[in-house]
Amino acid sequence: MVVKTLVENTSIDEGLAAEHGLSLYIETKKHRILFDLGSSDLFFKNAKVLGVDIAKVDVLIISHGHYDHGGGLATFLQENSIAKIYVQERAFGKYYSKLPNGALVPIGLPEEFKDNERIVWVAEKLIIDDELSLFSKVEGRELFSKSNESLLKGEGDKVISDDFRHEQNLIIDEDDQTLLIAGCAHNGIVNIVKHYLTLRDKAPDYIIGGFHLTNPSYGTNEDFATIKGIASYLNSTKSKYYTCHCTGLEPYRQLKELMGDKIDYIATGSVLKF
Repeated sequence: MVVKTLVENTSIDEGLAAEHGLSLYIETKKHRILFDLGSSDLFFKNAKVLGVDIAKVDVLIISHGHYDHGGGLATFLQENSIAKIYVQERAFGKYYSKLPNGALVPIGLPEEFKDNERIVWVAEKLIIDDELSLFSKVEGRELFSKSNESLLKGEGDKVISDDFRHEQNLIIDEDDQTLLIAGCAHNGIVNIVKHYLTLRDKAPDYIIGGFHLTNPSYGTNEDFATIKGIASYLNSTKSKYYTCHCTGLEPYRQLKELMGDKIDYIATGSVLKF
C-alpha cells in the first residue's frame, strides 16, 4: 500500500504547492483511491508532478462537508469519468465558520454536484468490499477540541453548533495491515479510535488524519491539557499515527514531544509505504 499526500497545508517539495486542505492518494492491490480533494484544483496539479493519474482513480472518498476537503470536486469530475464517489448523506448540508467579528462564512461543499449520478450516499457505515469500509456516527465527546466551537450548521431557518454527523472515516485492509484515515477528526481522534474499536477487535496498524487542534481564523491552538490527554490515549494504543492539516504545527510539536516515534507529520509530497 502506498499513500501520497497530494495536498496539505505545508509542502516538503518546492515543486509542489500547498493550500489549506487535504487530499491523499492511496494505491492498494485492488484500488486507486482519492481521500478528499483539497480546496481547489491543486490536487490535480500536484498529482501530475507525483506521477498520479487522476483519470485512473476508481474510488473517491469525501470525508465531510467542508470545502477544504471537497473543493476540487469540479476538477475531479472533469478529469475522471469512472470513480464512484462516497459521500456521507449529510455532507451537502449548510456549513459555516464563525469569524471573530461574528460573520458567518459558508464552508460547505459545492452544492451543484449533490445530484451527480456517481455519488454513493453513505449512512452510518458501509462495507465497499473486502479492502474498503466506511463508518460515521461517532458520538463520544472525550477530549473534544474547542476549535470546533466556531463551526456551525444550518438546520431549517436556524444556524446551530455542528454535530459533525457528516464526517466519515475510511478503513483500508490489505493483507495483514489495516489503515484508518480520518479527514479532520472533528469528532475527536480519541473518540474515532474508540468507535473503531467497537467495530474491530484490535487497533489499526496505522492512522492518518488531521486532529483539528488549531483555529487559524482565531489564531488559537488547543490547550496543552487536552493535547496531553490525547497523547496519553494514543500512546496506549498499538497504532502508528501520521497527522497533518488541521492539527496545527504547534500542537503537533507538543504531540511529538509526548509521543516520540509514535507520531509523525505528513505534508504535500510525503509518501508512505505500508
